Amino acid sequence: MPESCFVVVHRPGPAWQPGVPVFAQPGLQGHVEHYRQWLGNGKLALGGPFLDAGGGGMMVTQPGLSEDEVTAFAAADPAVAGGLVSYEVRSWMIGMRA
Repeated sequence: MPESCFVVVHRPGPAWQPGVPVFAQPGLQGHVEHYRQWLGNGKLALGGPFLDAGGGGMMVTQPGLSEDEVTAFAAADPAVAGGLVSYEVRSWMIGMRA
């Protein structure tokens, strides 16, 4: 069975302010702090914003987490509750690794 993990894809939500830089968006710091919890306990492999004009970003979990755990954590993000971002949880097969 191939190794897999989950990717949480974030897109700008209704409270996102067009034209405001990503790190100046009100509420973004709460989003960053939320995911730093997972980074600190080894559940997050990678995360960050997209650099194009579309905004949003993604978080890549470590393998072994359940979809329910990832979805519950993504839904508990204060930036989601505040409408700054929306999210989608997708299953991803790790096809290549350095």
